Amino acid sequence: MQISVENTGKLERRMQVQVPAEQVNKQIATRLKELSRTARLKGFRPGKAPITVIRQQFGQQVHREVIGELMQSSFAEAVTQNQLSPAGSPRIEPTQVAEGQDLTYVATFEVFPEVSLQPIGALSIERVTAEVTDEDVDAMIERLRKQQMKYTPVSRPAAEGDKVTVDFAGSIDGNAFGGGKGEGVAIVIGEGRMLAQLEQGLSGASAGESREIGVDFPADYRATELAGKHAVFKVDVKSVEEPALPALDDEFCTGFGVTEGGVARLRQDVRANMQRELDQSLRNRNKAAVMDKLYQANPVDVPNALLESQIRDMQVEAMRRAGAKDVSQAPPREPFMEPARRRVALGLLINEIMRREKIVLDPARSNARLEEMVGSYGDPAALKRAYLQNADAMRQVESLALEDQVTDFILAHAQVHETRHTFKELMNFEG
Repeated sequence: MQISVENTGKLERRMQVQVPAEQVNKQIATRLKELSRTARLKGFRPGKAPITVIRQQFGQQVHREVIGELMQSSFAEAVTQNQLSPAGSPRIEPTQVAEGQDLTYVATFEVFPEVSLQPIGALSIERVTAEVTDEDVDAMIERLRKQQMKYTPVSRPAAEGDKVTVDFAGSIDGNAFGGGKGEGVAIVIGEGRMLAQLEQGLSGASAGESREIGVDFPADYRATELAGKHAVFKVDVKSVEEPALPALDDEFCTGFGVTEGGVARLRQDVRANMQRELDQSLRNRNKAAVMDKLYQANPVDVPNALLESQIRDMQVEAMRRAGAKDVSQAPPREPFMEPARRRVALGLLINEIMRREKIVLDPARSNARLEEMVGSYGDPAALKRAYLQNADAMRQVESLALEDQVTDFILAHAQVHETRHTFKELMNFEG
């Protein structure tokens, strides 16, 4: 077999292959002989038809099959001989396939790039750290209490924090507008869920009172037909209720699934949940910082075949999240180009680090990742079984675990500078 390879781009290769006619003819003859043993032809007993008749009847079909198989097998042999690593399926164009002649074809394909890694010790990385303090747990418990706030009717005028239940009807220039009417709507003054002027206009109102409250819709209001306009709301106050935090007792704890151990056990569970969320946030932030530095320090050419495949995967994922199934609803590819390029490049860099440093999957890390992923669901054991029975799903879990291992390796060998943050800062938590 004769092979010649030409570089037609940074990663593109054009390979010409010539398979001797003798090899082609030998395979055709072997295939026809095998066929003659089972072929059923009119006028001949099974296996008794002359080879000339078999060739006349099946020759063209067998020739096409052998040519197709030889192009695939000889291509695999050719890239092995030339120590090439195709990054995708080749585009094969036959140039000579006539029976009795040498088989010749041209295969065009991309190869994986040679990855040249900068020394990991030269990377300067900022690692974020934080911890859950007793004060953070106190603040979270208070948030839980506020979520269970109880309201009691009062006869006094409404004040900040009170819940006011109203019927209202809004108009602009005397005309009602869509979405401007409501009945039995509960508004907590100062909570900020309604337009500020409407909440402020209820301050001092008492049950049974009626008011007209002027409201200016913001220029960037989500309902564009109302943006920048002035409305008047006629409001009938049905009730005013004052808030009261629930007592931090066993009854309160039971509402959060804590039936034994009381407040101490609740604090323990809350701290564990907060720590789990913090650990996830720290891991994601620090992994992102590591990957940013790795990507910036190691420019790598990305094969178009891998890039296009990644773009398609990202489009499919976007469609899945949006609940779209029709291909015509796929988002445009342009916004995915750079993220896809980065993802492919990082995959190549991570694989090279794993190869050089002989990093292999730690089953314990993979299992821990899986436990974390299923832990927040109602029946984690059932979901874990479903993952373990799905090869594709487990490959994703193992890929994440390997990325974690590579991240830890880089952090262990790079120039790391730690910056300390609070739980509230990292988790955007308002107590």
